[in-house]
Amino acid sequence: MDNQLALLTLFGSLAALLFAAGRAKKVLSFPEGNEKMKKISASIHHGAMAYLRRQYRILIIFFTGMFVILLAMAAFGFLTWFVPFAFVTGGFFSGLSGFVGMQIATRANARTAAACQSGLNKGLTVAFSAGSVMGFTVVGLGLLDISIWYLLLRLVFHLPVEDITSTMLTFGMGASSMALFARVGGGIYTKAADVGADLVGKVEAGIPEDDPRNPAVIADNVGDNVGDVAGMGADLYESYVGSVLSACALGVVAFNKIAEVDRVNAVVVPMLLAAVGVLASIFGSLLIRTGESTQQSVLLKALRRGTNTSALIIAAAAFPLVWLTLGRQFIGFYFAILAGLLAGVLIGFFTEYFTSDTYQPTKNLAEKSETGSATIIIGGLSLGMLSTALPILIIVVCVMAAYGFSGGFTEASRGLYGIALAAVGMLSTLGITLATDAYGPIADNAGGIAEMAGLDPKVRRRTDALDSLGNTTAATGKGFAIGSAALTALALIASYVEKVQEVGGEGIRLDMSVMNPAVLCGIFIGACLPFVFAALTMSSVGRAAQSIVVEVRRQFQEIPGLMEGKTDADYETCVDICTKASLKEMILPTVLAIITPIVTGLILGYNGVIGMLAGATATGFLLAVFMSNAGGAWDNAKKYIEGGAHGGKGSDGHKAAVVGDTVGDPFKDTSGPSINILIKLLSMVSIVFAALVVQFHIF
Repeated sequence: MDNQLALLTLFGSLAALLFAAGRAKKVLSFPEGNEKMKKISASIHHGAMAYLRRQYRILIIFFTGMFVILLAMAAFGFLTWFVPFAFVTGGFFSGLSGFVGMQIATRANARTAAACQSGLNKGLTVAFSAGSVMGFTVVGLGLLDISIWYLLLRLVFHLPVEDITSTMLTFGMGASSMALFARVGGGIYTKAADVGADLVGKVEAGIPEDDPRNPAVIADNVGDNVGDVAGMGADLYESYVGSVLSACALGVVAFNKIAEVDRVNAVVVPMLLAAVGVLASIFGSLLIRTGESTQQSVLLKALRRGTNTSALIIAAAAFPLVWLTLGRQFIGFYFAILAGLLAGVLIGFFTEYFTSDTYQPTKNLAEKSETGSATIIIGGLSLGMLSTALPILIIVVCVMAAYGFSGGFTEASRGLYGIALAAVGMLSTLGITLATDAYGPIADNAGGIAEMAGLDPKVRRRTDALDSLGNTTAATGKGFAIGSAALTALALIASYVEKVQEVGGEGIRLDMSVMNPAVLCGIFIGACLPFVFAALTMSSVGRAAQSIVVEVRRQFQEIPGLMEGKTDADYETCVDICTKASLKEMILPTVLAIITPIVTGLILGYNGVIGMLAGATATGFLLAVFMSNAGGAWDNAKKYIEGGAHGGKGSDGHKAAVVGDTVGDPFKDTSGPSINILIKLLSMVSIVFAALVVQFHIF
């Protein structure tokens, strides 16, 4: 029976991939516009692909090295022989999801601009269809990887279910490693170009955004794709896969001693829930359309129609799914799923509330621009800090509800399984959620192409409306990713404890009390780690942006006729600077995330690792929410002013808002979203190297 259920998961993955292929074909059927638009789009595409080729050369070296290390560990009996191969496939599919998304995004930008010449609804159709390719490729490849590994290990190698889930967790480590490289590297690239272009172009030279005279304009548009499309795709792939895999692993433990339920069913439930989510997301995607109004409330309503419908379908379908697979006596797990789904909706709403210029917090932030850069920066920091309160309360209530509904107060392992299912519930509609997120960079690129190609101003107004909406939906998507990361990280900590007990046997002496000095030291190390990680990535953006600022200033001064529009800028140099800087700067933060849990474990032992994971999860969640929401609010405050408020474009308030936005750019697009990968990667690495730590720790 369980094999047939797993085949349904495979069917869900194929449905997602076929839908993505259909949407890609639809996007490519739209016209690209005039020759100038095609040329600009081609430059963006070639720049993005050149970056990916260089990045993949570095990643091949990293994954080869890790593959050899994991093979050596398998040879010494610390891992099974399947683990190195699972690690590689996780990284491959994570990277592939971002690659496919970027391929279609760089081909949809000019088509979106051309469609906006006909009307806003047509522009939204093209951009959202292209975003859907990303969304459904991520969930399709994620479920494909999971279902193939499950069926392979179950039907071909006949492994017991606990060995299957243990092996599958390790390809989550490969996905997280790839995602961190992609998110950090892409984030450094996009924000270095964006900050450099804005500071010199908008503030110093006083030229419009995406003006073809700006030497960094192509690098800026390339960055939208390598950071906000390829990086985000790899990021949410690992979030999606991690939530499903942690739930599968804890399902084995939760039903280990309950005879009336086959624990294999508990493993399959999160896989089936994800497959149902695919079908719900496909249906919801077909409902998204709008009129010609550029008001954010109208556009948000159009997107909510699809996402809310998908959530309601999941809420209805999860009940019979749990009833039929686990039995009516365990229907509490349905309410755990519902808690996760509701938590995701609430986190998305409050993220939107704090970051959208439809609501008062961002409008109040824009008002602070009238007294200069300092006040708008102070206001943004304050807003970001305050915005952490509601998400943390939502997660606390969700954890307690999922734990209680699942019977955790009677049997802790069942409660932990319920928390893991809540994370799956939160991400079950990722196909459509990510589609609403991924279309934003496409609309942003379309606006740049409209500006550079000299299209009618009404086209830019339409693309700006889509772009502004994209900023809000991107912040909402990050809220989903961060919220699910917190739940998944809790589930992975539980999986780590189980792994330590499994490999250590009777010799294990778990003491997770904060009075244990190893645990306390681990908490301090873990609590500090997100701040160090954020500092490294922020510094990287700053250094790369400085290089762009110097280069743009040089070209303005040294290229005759550039400011008058008589000579073309040297775009390639800026693209090359961003590429080299981002690839160099991404290495240290990623290596730090992989080395820290191993070194902590070898010195402080497995109890110290548990403390480190707890500390990193708590501060990482808060820091990620703070940075993401502050950055999103600064960005939309700037766009609100550009819409005519507080003096409009070119005013002193606008210049102050641009400075605030440049501070917020690495907050929301580099450091913030990378932290949610960090806290899961720490757990994944800890699980993979658990046997090594158990045998060789010092304290």
